[in-house]
Amino acid sequence: MARLWIGLGALTGLVAVAMAAVAAHAIADERAREIVRAGVQIEGWHALALIGTGLWVPRGGRLADLAGLAFVLGLLAFCGAIYALGLAGVHTGLLAPAGGLLLMLGWALLGLSAIFPRA
Repeated sequence: MARLWIGLGALTGLVAVAMAAVAAHAIADERAREIVRAGVQIEGWHALALIGTGLWVPRGGRLADLAGLAFVLGLLAFCGAIYALGLAGVHTGLLAPAGGLLLMLGWALLGLSAIFPRA
């Protein structure tokens, strides 16, 4: 699974850079641009978190793998909802907060994988 998290982290970083370019060059409305930039910031940080998770998995075990899964699902929900709002004005209800909770769960699981390695 380590290679999966590193690969998804790299893909996430690529998408974050692409969305930053969209925000900088293709969005005229300042409010929409700031919304997309918020998504880019979260996505960029969690791209690094996924790469770190992939590097840690051999020592962190199942909890680290669960952290990677929570990061991916959280990114899809949170950033997807943020980008839908910023790019198309589409409100997705509780998708962004649910994604945020999944991202927080990922960090908690990653921390637990350091306390209880190979669990």
